Amino acid sequence: MRTKILFFLLFIVSAFYFSINAQEKEANLENKVKEVQKYLKQNDIPAWLLYDFREINPIAVEFLELKGLKTRRWYYLIKAEGEPVALVHKIEEQGFKNIPGKIIPYVSWEEQREKLKVLLSGLKTVAMEYSFQNNIPYISRVDAGTIELIRSLGVEVVSSADLVQYFEARWDEKQYLSHKEAARILLQIKDRAFQLISQRIKEKKPVDEFEVAQLVKEKMSQSGMETDETLICAVNENSGNPHYTPSQTEKKKIEPGDFVLLDIWGKMKKEKSIYADITWTGYVGEKVPEKYDRIFKIVKGARDEAVNYLKDRWTKGEEVKGWEVDKVCRDFIEKAGYGPNFTHRTGHSLGTEDHGNGVNIDNLETKDERKIIPGIGFSIEPGIYLKDFGVRSEINVYVKDKEIEVTTLPIQEEIIPILKL
Repeated sequence: MRTKILFFLLFIVSAFYFSINAQEKEANLENKVKEVQKYLKQNDIPAWLLYDFREINPIAVEFLELKGLKTRRWYYLIKAEGEPVALVHKIEEQGFKNIPGKIIPYVSWEEQREKLKVLLSGLKTVAMEYSFQNNIPYISRVDAGTIELIRSLGVEVVSSADLVQYFEARWDEKQYLSHKEAARILLQIKDRAFQLISQRIKEKKPVDEFEVAQLVKEKMSQSGMETDETLICAVNENSGNPHYTPSQTEKKKIEPGDFVLLDIWGKMKKEKSIYADITWTGYVGEKVPEKYDRIFKIVKGARDEAVNYLKDRWTKGEEVKGWEVDKVCRDFIEKAGYGPNFTHRTGHSLGTEDHGNGVNIDNLETKDERKIIPGIGFSIEPGIYLKDFGVRSEINVYVKDKEIEVTTLPIQEEIIPILKL
């Protein structure tokens, strides 16, 4: 009897808990819809049409906080004014019961198209996860056929890139503080990694790239941090490969006279925490050779030029886009004669993943025309990659309402002479 009572009480408590969670989720979604409508009005966009099929559009899935794979096509229309409307397959109607607005079910593909036509009636334009000629692949989540379908109904499709950034990439206060904490710890761990190399060399004991990378990961875990993959410790010619990562089977011994690049990233083990990502370089000796110092000074100059340009535009209240900052940085390196050796974008968005959903500082891999807006963060990380070594200097930047903050202080001003540590 007591067991039955206990199970009954557990059932009641669980039901109450899930009910409260469902109510909180619904209230959160309603607030997000209101914020979207406010954004649409301010930016003269008639509506945002979310679309997904089997999670090809994670932006739409994450916005509605949907759980479980939906196997049929669905649409969710948010107009600048009025109640949002979802068009979903009848057998999956239950999976959308807690989202704001009206639900319209369909069964056949013909019915889907007819009801979609009614849903979009009166609209000349909608924003979708689309980018002209795939200029920004991070936002191009809706397939070409669906774009053709919407346009066949007399509705023009524009990119939701800036709108998505506004809702997916901005940090709240807790996230900003989590990023700052992660940055502080990474800078300390960076020092410990270079000290390990110095200690081993002085004691004439072996040390290699993979061991250093594993030390960093271990220290991160001990400090309450996590990361998504193997970190980078690259020596000599390996540092000339921007995405080289050591492994147990592929690693290089670190010896006196070597050039070392350390690229490490991670976030706190907290809900919705934000990544920090830094790159520093060192030389296994007491005096850095001129050939390394000369390249570092060019990279450092490009890094500082990008930050100063961004700060100047921002304090003047001028609009600035990701590709523009990349161009300033890239022009600096090209003028120094190393343009062909700067083979990646200047920076990437930082979020709950190391590469977030916001604007990238990029005019190479893509022409990122998204605006830089308050509340977002990203890296600035120019590099010059040669056959025998490569130099990268990576810092993180956070955009405030009235200022640009470099969050990874101190920044590297000269190559570390590791044997002086």
